[in-house]
Amino acid sequence: MYEFILKAHSGWAYVVLLTLIITVINSLVGISSKEPFGPKDRRIALFGLITTHVQFLIAMILYFTSPLGFSKIRELGMGTVMKNPELRLTVIEHPFINLIAIVLITIGWSTHKRATESPAKFKKIAIFYALGLLLILSRIPWSHWI
Repeated sequence: MYEFILKAHSGWAYVVLLTLIITVINSLVGISSKEPFGPKDRRIALFGLITTHVQFLIAMILYFTSPLGFSKIRELGMGTVMKNPELRLTVIEHPFINLIAIVLITIGWSTHKRATESPAKFKKIAIFYALGLLLILSRIPWSHWI
């Protein structure tokens, strides 16, 4: 079961990255083109929000069922985990920074709804989703992909 959840988490990450990139690009184009923020723009941003939240749910299941998640802290202790750079990335930094990224994306979604002008809506989405995307990219365990 663990392997299936890990593969789902890794595979869904591509969907998250793609939807966030598309959302940020769409927002930047919207800012520069002076087009009104329409239903298409709202759907694109909503898909970015939904994919990150689905990834978060998969990640929480993985974190609490994985031998490299919360159980590693219980097994070795926080001090040992923090002293090991690879364990620290997997058990602490990756989940915590990605949680912050999801919070930023959610804030972007929430604040864009309060904006009344289209440029402000695009700007909120662009800023918060881009920050979330950068944080996510910063904590991907790239060494596992190379």
